[in-house]
Amino acid sequence: MWSCVNNNSIRILRYCLVYLPPVPSLFSRSRALGFTDNTSRNHNSSFASFSHSTRSGGRGRGLDMNSGRGGRRGGSGGGKDRIDALGRLLTRILRHMASELNLNMRSDGYVKVQDLLKLNLKTFANMPLQSHTVDEIREAVRRDNKQRFSLVEENGELLIRANQGHTITAVETESLLKPILSAEEVTVCVHGTYKKYLESILESGLKRMERLHVHFSCGLPTDGEVISGMRRDINVLIFLDVRKALEDGMKLYISENKVILTEGFDGAVPVKYLEKIESWPDRQPIPF
Repeated sequence: MWSCVNNNSIRILRYCLVYLPPVPSLFSRSRALGFTDNTSRNHNSSFASFSHSTRSGGRGRGLDMNSGRGGRRGGSGGGKDRIDALGRLLTRILRHMASELNLNMRSDGYVKVQDLLKLNLKTFANMPLQSHTVDEIREAVRRDNKQRFSLVEENGELLIRANQGHTITAVETESLLKPILSAEEVTVCVHGTYKKYLESILESGLKRMERLHVHFSCGLPTDGEVISGMRRDINVLIFLDVRKALEDGMKLYISENKVILTEGFDGAVPVKYLEKIESWPDRQPIPF
């Protein structure tokens, strides 16, 4: 910006530089979320609604595309980060995105690995999915400490699925999971959540939200192994009365990675089926 100052008969011109911060474009934002150019144009609106949704599977917390769970984000694409980033993207696709990406998914959740590797997407390490190999998919499955995936080989083709956590309605519960028929099959059935959601849960029960099921774990965080179906930072434990739920006709299932799941009744587990509630980690009773 130029300004003019008169000093007697001398004219002095001063130049001031005004800095305006850059405004990120929609294009750059979509690139940052991991899509290549074509995918950004074709799926921008659907992916944006997915990444900002409040899907929580009854755990009171939405998915976060920038979350550090499942491995650090990185741009180097090398070593462990490359495989961890691949595993995170596989989780998103197989649980939530297969339909909008036109993947041929069976009722038991399986898709062909070769079909996955044809998708025009980028991982969270900014690596094209098409640059990965079948062996790297196997390695991502092997490294996943919560055992979120299963691999099978049929007719010479490798298939992969997420073991639980789906929002995709093409997946059928009876095909995906093993039914629990008696209370004796379950020693612990506990749902981890947060104190800030407890009031809502006690009013309307545990809801599955946009997922297919409410999730329970078959162990506590201190049981000496990674517990699937429960976040590490929860501060409330809700125990299900499995016997009463089964007697009243609630269908319970267990996944390959030992997560207990139920659709409840009309998408919710009513409060009357909760056996007890405790704070975590001090395990003090919470009356309800």
